[in-house]
Amino acid sequence: MIEFKDVHLSFSGRRVLNGISMQIPDGSITAILGPSGSGKSTIVKLMLGLIQPTFGQVFVDGVDISRFSEKQLFPIRRKMGIVFQGNALFDSMSVSENMGFFLRENLSLPEDDVVHRVQEQLKFAGLEAHAHQLPDSLSGGMRKRVAIGRALIFEPKMILFDEPTAGLDPVSSKKILDVIKQLKQEKKLGAVMVTHIISDVFSVADNVLVLYQGKLIFHDTPEKMQDYEHPFVQSFLADPEEL
Repeated sequence: MIEFKDVHLSFSGRRVLNGISMQIPDGSITAILGPSGSGKSTIVKLMLGLIQPTFGQVFVDGVDISRFSEKQLFPIRRKMGIVFQGNALFDSMSVSENMGFFLRENLSLPEDDVVHRVQEQLKFAGLEAHAHQLPDSLSGGMRKRVAIGRALIFEPKMILFDEPTAGLDPVSSKKILDVIKQLKQEKKLGAVMVTHIISDVFSVADNVLVLYQGKLIFHDTPEKMQDYEHPFVQSFLADPEEL
């Protein structure tokens, strides 16, 4: 679904990514793990075409988007839903209005179709009883589920999560991780999860990419991390709070 070929990225002379090559398959959950400033969120922005690589190619569903215009990117972005760390909900809109906003703004669908899609995502997110509430009246975990429902509204092939459980209590975190598992098991969707929480990786990820100082130092299953001898990986496994 997503492939990077020798991707380099620099900002104002500072190198952020240094020769990243990787493949992220559809229908699986891939975690991107790394310390602050390692380029995790930058990779998500490259996947969406929000920024362009200094050098190298980014492919989405077999198409090189590295130099696409905003107009060319629209159909590509519809293949990927994004759940931001801060959820990016509209405070003045109800849960159902938040979910349906981008459909109404970007597609000429009959209102009945919009309502049907919103109802489907409310049910999936377990938020049917909260459809008319404003986001501020919901818990952090429920707001995250609203953001997930909104990301699904375009019926994408893959969902991108930026720190999906950051700031949530353990019970809410487990519910969000369960929803991510459901995306794969019930909807057959792939997911990319940017995180610094190692327990989340071992809970849901099929594959994990570890970024360190702008380089990809590990790409395999989470279990294989235990035997990987890179000092950063071993120090992190020993004391994840230091990440």
